[in-house]
Amino acid sequence: MWSGFPLRPDQASTIAEGFDHLFYFETAVAIFFATFIFGTIFYFAIKYRRRSDDERPPEIEGSLALELTWTLIPSALCAIMFFWASSLYFTNSRPPTRALEVFVIGKQWMWHLQHAEGPREINELHVPVGRPVKLTMTSEDVIHDFFIPAFRVKHDVVPGQYHSIWFEATKTGKYHFFCAQYCGAQHSGMIGWVYVMSEVDYEQWLTGGAKNESMAASGADLYQKLACITCHGTGRAPAFNGIYGKPVKLTDGQTVTADDAYIRESILNPSAKIVEGYTPIMPTFKGQVSEEELLQLIAFIKSLGTEPQKP
Repeated sequence: MWSGFPLRPDQASTIAEGFDHLFYFETAVAIFFATFIFGTIFYFAIKYRRRSDDERPPEIEGSLALELTWTLIPSALCAIMFFWASSLYFTNSRPPTRALEVFVIGKQWMWHLQHAEGPREINELHVPVGRPVKLTMTSEDVIHDFFIPAFRVKHDVVPGQYHSIWFEATKTGKYHFFCAQYCGAQHSGMIGWVYVMSEVDYEQWLTGGAKNESMAASGADLYQKLACITCHGTGRAPAFNGIYGKPVKLTDGQTVTADDAYIRESILNPSAKIVEGYTPIMPTFKGQVSEEELLQLIAFIKSLGTEPQKP
């Protein structure tokens, strides 16, 4: 009877079960208290209704025990839900270091996805089962939202910013993903499919399609084309070897982490954060490189290893 009308999406990722259990608990608490409170209101409204105009109810001074009960029990339940949800959030906010990386660009009205190994996809995402996958996302125009119900992952995709989510699929299959933020006239058509494949099938798919350069290789070509090499690493500008993920000291005394957002800002607005010991000689590349090319440059810088280059 209910086979064609599922009450919830499939649980197809490692985090789905934990989120569902929290949702069921919160739903049960809400239903219990809604039923209890409204039932009590109706009961007292009938039992203690005024039966004549002359009737005056006795004064009730209250009960300390009752007041403590209705204060402490809801407080305890709220604390349980807070710490439960916080533990899920912190567990799922940090992708594993071994996660496969896929770069996602939202634009009206389609999703452009590229694997670090090179393959590009439009409104489709192929991933292996049993391996963590990190999605690094941005938008070319307006705010979008990447939502995979079966994996219980969802995040806004904001122009000019990088946000990431990750998941680990637990069973093969085909799963819907959506734009969950109204983004224009054809918002309802901004949908796609995630294909979860076995490890062998995924490797065959990865090597069997159109031969594309890896994102790091494309970034290296772009690095040469934009003549970045004439300054970076020569002493005129900071070297990139081993810089990704490391602290960078600025001329104003602050320290920032060289992450995706910092590199993006340094390319588009190089005067915003000047590295200590260097002068602001870099021109802006705003309007000269696309979001896809920015992601390729970041992938190239990530690929330069973890050890800083010796002067």
